[in-house]
Amino acid sequence: MKLFIKDVGEIDLDGPITIQTVAKKMGRNDVIAAIQDGKLLDIRDTLNAGRIELITINHPLAPQIYRHTMSHIMAHAVTRIFGEDKVLLGIGPVIENGFYYDFEIASGRIVEEDLPKIEEMMRKIINEDLPIERIAMRRHEAIEFMKKRGQKYKVELLHEMEEEVVTFYKQGEFIDLCKGPHLPSTGIVKHFKLLSISGAYWRGNENNPMLQRIYGTAFASEEELNRYVEMLEEAKRRDHRKLGPALGIFFIDYDYAPGMPIFTPAGTIILRELMNFSRELHLNSGYQEVMTPLVMSEKLWRMSGHWDHYKENMYFTSKEDQNFAIKPMNCPGHILIYKSRTVSYRDLPMRYFEFGRVHRYERSGVLHGLLRVRSFTQDDAHIFCRTDQIEQEIVGIIRLIERIYAQFGFEYSVELSTMPENHMGDVETWNMATESLKNALDSIKLPYIIKEGEGAFYGPKIDFHVKDSIGRTWQCATVQLDFLMPQRFDLYYVDADGSEVRPVMIHTAKYGSLERFLGILIEHFAGAFPTWLAPVQVVILPISDRHRHYAEQLVENFSQSGVRVKLDARHETLSYRVREAQTMKIPYMLIVGDREMNEKKASVRTRKGTDLGAKDVNEILNVILQEIKTRSLKSLLEG
Repeated sequence: MKLFIKDVGEIDLDGPITIQTVAKKMGRNDVIAAIQDGKLLDIRDTLNAGRIELITINHPLAPQIYRHTMSHIMAHAVTRIFGEDKVLLGIGPVIENGFYYDFEIASGRIVEEDLPKIEEMMRKIINEDLPIERIAMRRHEAIEFMKKRGQKYKVELLHEMEEEVVTFYKQGEFIDLCKGPHLPSTGIVKHFKLLSISGAYWRGNENNPMLQRIYGTAFASEEELNRYVEMLEEAKRRDHRKLGPALGIFFIDYDYAPGMPIFTPAGTIILRELMNFSRELHLNSGYQEVMTPLVMSEKLWRMSGHWDHYKENMYFTSKEDQNFAIKPMNCPGHILIYKSRTVSYRDLPMRYFEFGRVHRYERSGVLHGLLRVRSFTQDDAHIFCRTDQIEQEIVGIIRLIERIYAQFGFEYSVELSTMPENHMGDVETWNMATESLKNALDSIKLPYIIKEGEGAFYGPKIDFHVKDSIGRTWQCATVQLDFLMPQRFDLYYVDADGSEVRPVMIHTAKYGSLERFLGILIEHFAGAFPTWLAPVQVVILPISDRHRHYAEQLVENFSQSGVRVKLDARHETLSYRVREAQTMKIPYMLIVGDREMNEKKASVRTRKGTDLGAKDVNEILNVILQEIKTRSLKSLLEG
């Protein structure tokens, strides 16, 4: 059997043969898995003739394997500490940057103080370097095996599996139902940390028992682990759920409006500035702003397909024997605008955008500050165009997204998501739509990865993931191509020859959700917004009462010039008022005393604590106005 091994060359071996055997024959003890035909294989798998790539611990795909094994090591440690007969095992998958495992402890609970104990036992299991064995078993035998061990959650999973043969992985006395892949032994990766413990309903269903979920992470090196833990600590300091309320930007009342943020005057200022920026870019790019109803008839949502594919995420109401839905999306409203008049081929493309408030039901357990909510506003846009205009329109959207991200200093990556299992329309139409998106991305040489089966139910999509100042990524903008909605609503335009032709619809949101984008910005800037976004841009601090009149004149001057300014003349010490302004992340503090009043100046302090000294008031004002006008990310007064 001939194998062509990447970075090695062709070798001839007697087949069939496992990856583990190939590695041994090559004298390699660093191989943990392989890729063949685009599939990640367990080291115990048998290879076919052809091309393979060997995976070592530093390969980009290696974390999927060693974090999976680490979840088993954690479960093994829990069973050793609490007793194998007292621990019911749930599931233990790999997640982004880590892993978790769900447990039910008979007559007890795991508490935060147990995590160091579990970590110590995990280190013991790692030092034992136990071989990890894969065991195949017929499904009915596996069910009986798990029943005897009292593992009811594993039995439930086995009953739902379609495979006749299932696999278990065994290390020492611990055995777990699992598809793999896993490391050859428990001693290969040593750098891990348990991060937190929380409640989690079995299989995410609130009608099921509440289990305990332990989260952890693992890395190939101690340096990588330390870097990640430091990032998590920084993320805690930047958490928008704490910073937002502390800075008076928003709050969520879980008694009266769970999952629905309430924005204060300060938060509303920031949202207004974000909308103004987006509106300016859209209007300059040929979009027309529209407004559509919040509540629309059930008939509309049946026609759009949301009733069949999205009903469980919608809110409903009834009046005068009519059923209505609170809109979860803005697209049907924009379609009604398109249908309200006859459209000529000369009218296309038609670009509508709206700051549309939508409501989508999310289970209470997944709500998360501004990042996962039930009520939010989208800078939602829909383009109706001819098929020959698709590529140029998508390129135009991407350029607009790039402009927005550049404004905030974001780097980004791109994903193309294809047809999901639960989809509308035929495969041929989906393939045509997907190819159109690929062509647009390829035409501007924008790198992207393909996410198979993760498109919207009505069309493929391009998602943009921004990277924040501490290296985390967030999904924001989206571009979705839709050949199906125009069919369902019988949309057409009159072509040059008088015939009726179906338009193509493109869905896009640049921020994605204003609320989510604001949450990201709070954490990205750690609450210290650039001056153009800051709710209060300048605070005037008179040293004593005799300087108050001059301070009030400055407030009036700055305010009339368009600066958001406030006076803090409270009978507190100057240092106290400066510290409070810095805590509230106000960009500039202007301090005025005798000298400043006599010379028509102000002493400038920044929220970072930098003392810029006394400056001419008009100079200060002009520089700050320039900083606001250009939407600068940096302080122009600091140079």
